[in-house]
Amino acid sequence: MQVFEGAARVESTIHGCILTIGNFDGLHLGHAALLDAVLARGRARKRPTAVYTFDRHPRRVLQPQLALPRLMTSRQLEWQLRQRGIDALIVEPFTPELAGLAAEEFIARVLVEKIRPSEVVVGRDFRFGRGRQGSDETLQRELTPLGVEVDIIPQVFAKGEDVSSTRIRGLLIDGRVGEVGLCLGRPYSLWGRVVAGDRRGRELGFPTANLECENELIPARGVYATSVQRFRGDWPDGEERAAVTNVGTRPTFTDGRTLVETHLLDFDGDLYGERLALAFHARLRDERRFSGPDELRRQIARDADAARSHFTLA
Repeated sequence: MQVFEGAARVESTIHGCILTIGNFDGLHLGHAALLDAVLARGRARKRPTAVYTFDRHPRRVLQPQLALPRLMTSRQLEWQLRQRGIDALIVEPFTPELAGLAAEEFIARVLVEKIRPSEVVVGRDFRFGRGRQGSDETLQRELTPLGVEVDIIPQVFAKGEDVSSTRIRGLLIDGRVGEVGLCLGRPYSLWGRVVAGDRRGRELGFPTANLECENELIPARGVYATSVQRFRGDWPDGEERAAVTNVGTRPTFTDGRTLVETHLLDFDGDLYGERLALAFHARLRDERRFSGPDELRRQIARDADAARSHFTLA
């Protein structure tokens, strides 16, 4: 996949592409529907496929006091798009100048002049341009006379509710990672590097990887059935291993900052310094305080068994 830092750097090999536009935070099922349509049209028309997005959410520039935590990092988005087979990712630096463009100016200066798509695919609630005044109807009005097709993809629902980044954030804050997985079409994942901890887990007989997370949003405190992939180079690669993960402050010993500590089931090895992708499959229980190390050790053993059962039955 080619990655371009802004529309001005797009090469002629991408001209005539099937393009979709958006923030794609989380890359949930609604976004996946757009990508599926882009890929299907690209194959049918033998055209390159492209995603146009921004280096940061527009709200972080225009209303920083209202900015929400992102569901995924830019590298996670790039990885997902690579996995799906998209040909090009265009990451536009979002600036006040870009935000000031009227919808018609954005179409003329960015889409028509620089990217030159043959077809644009967006969702029915798509908004763009100064004051979010542009819509799917604006795209159709401006692009159709130029011979550029505009396709509108219907809204996507999960368990009878609209799939959105806002809904997913709320579910994560509540620790409802199973429902998050239904909205994403895959488990929610944290990426990060394993850093040294106080080795408390090893002393209890359950060594843990203490993950320094790159993501902004961590699921609610609690214990989860998770899986882990190790990185090779820039990307996760290789076998997924079952794990049990505690998100919390370890109230039995100390009540400090929130930690993400993962015990890989049936694994014996050193992970210090490695990057891991940690996927959340199911919530097992709330975090709670125990009377001491012995009671905690027994509970961790039960948690590990519960995680094993989850993956055996899944």
